[in-house]
Amino acid sequence: MIMSRIEAPRDEATSNLTDRLLAGLPADAVLVDPDVTASYANDMASFCPAGAPAAVVLPRTVEQVQHVMRVATELRVPVVPQGARTGLSGAANAVDGCIALSLTRMDRVLEISPVDRVAVVEPGVVNADLSRAVEEHGLYYPPDPSSWETCTIGGNIGTASGGLCCVKYGVTAEYVLGLDVVLADGRLMTTGRRTAKGVAGYDLTRLFVGSEGSLGVVVRAVLALKPKPPRQLVLAAEFGSATAACDAVCRIMAGGHVPSLLELMDRTTVRAVNELTHMGLPETTEALLLAAFDTPDPAADLAAVGRLCEAAGATQVVPADDAAESELLLQARRSSLIALEKVKGTTMIDDVCVPRSRLGDMLEGVERIAGKHGLTIGVVAHAGDGNTHPTVCFDAQDPDECARARDSFDEIMALGLELGGTITGEHGVGVLKKEWLAREIGPVGVEMQRAVKQVFDPLGILNPGKLF
Repeated sequence: MIMSRIEAPRDEATSNLTDRLLAGLPADAVLVDPDVTASYANDMASFCPAGAPAAVVLPRTVEQVQHVMRVATELRVPVVPQGARTGLSGAANAVDGCIALSLTRMDRVLEISPVDRVAVVEPGVVNADLSRAVEEHGLYYPPDPSSWETCTIGGNIGTASGGLCCVKYGVTAEYVLGLDVVLADGRLMTTGRRTAKGVAGYDLTRLFVGSEGSLGVVVRAVLALKPKPPRQLVLAAEFGSATAACDAVCRIMAGGHVPSLLELMDRTTVRAVNELTHMGLPETTEALLLAAFDTPDPAADLAAVGRLCEAAGATQVVPADDAAESELLLQARRSSLIALEKVKGTTMIDDVCVPRSRLGDMLEGVERIAGKHGLTIGVVAHAGDGNTHPTVCFDAQDPDECARARDSFDEIMALGLELGGTITGEHGVGVLKKEWLAREIGPVGVEMQRAVKQVFDPLGILNPGKLF
């Protein structure tokens, strides 16, 4: 239904689309060369179709975004909001004839308030740049996706992204206090607050977080900050089985510990990282657990967690002595996805999240699925919050292997739901998981979500074909 509403007038509308856009935008903000616009067609997800944009628009102001949406509404042209396109679900993929609305030039940090502990930013601000900016004020912006050096705050909000520190500090949604959003018809709406508390009306701010640009275009965000914590220290624990490592995770969380990071790498991942980095990680390990604390006495916390790891069957526990050694250990984790990509050349990265108590069942199930399909599947996990990243490695030039990769990916999502989990913990639904969203939330849930979409975007022009 969405596509039928936007396709009928498309040919007539796009004949003067460029002129209409240029009436309210500088010339360098509108790109129409097909060789250039093609580079804005997709994000980093595999198996997600992408169309050809009619134009790419790079606005610098709120007024320019409003102009784009007014033109799109009048001409019934679909609009796909984009950040840095580092996403892994196809949420930023173009559809044929669309305006790809890239917000990367709206990259100003407008305000940092140490008293209110908020930052006010535009959507194109890079996550790492914001983190460094607030650090100068003794503050901390916790959400840190693996792509934090390139991903943007707008993209983080659109996909409700997470990161390594979620076990202690939570995900992006918990730091978005308020938004300025340009609606489909060009109107500007402000949601939320900048106060520490506020419960006025429906929480529309949370509604936009994770909506993947399907309800409106975020042009400004008020973000909560925390005091900068002490430098964290990291511990590495080697296990003879993934089950034992998952048992250690359960012991740590049940014991009331609050690590700033609790990450797991299975044997496939450890070996891939060694092959890429020559870091000398223990090749004999079946699972490597990394725990970190940023408390006033992290060494004592690591010692307590080390004892729990040993009780769960750890064969070796190595706490870092200083920040430099800690960073070296974390480099192994940060290299995981790049290392797994080198195994076969292409990867499908899942992000199924399960209850912590079912983490061991999840890893055992992924191993069975890998064996069934004759594939290499490495697992890295934000173990402290149950968010697993089973990564299917395959040869994109081999049709049979591609088919087996896709089948295994679906079976992993089905396994996650069986274990009481969710199909996505931080990457979003996009194109990749839209059929699985319907399975997770059920027909009534889909009906209500489509009703919300209809209210905000009655013409169906905002990021059509995503979510459902």
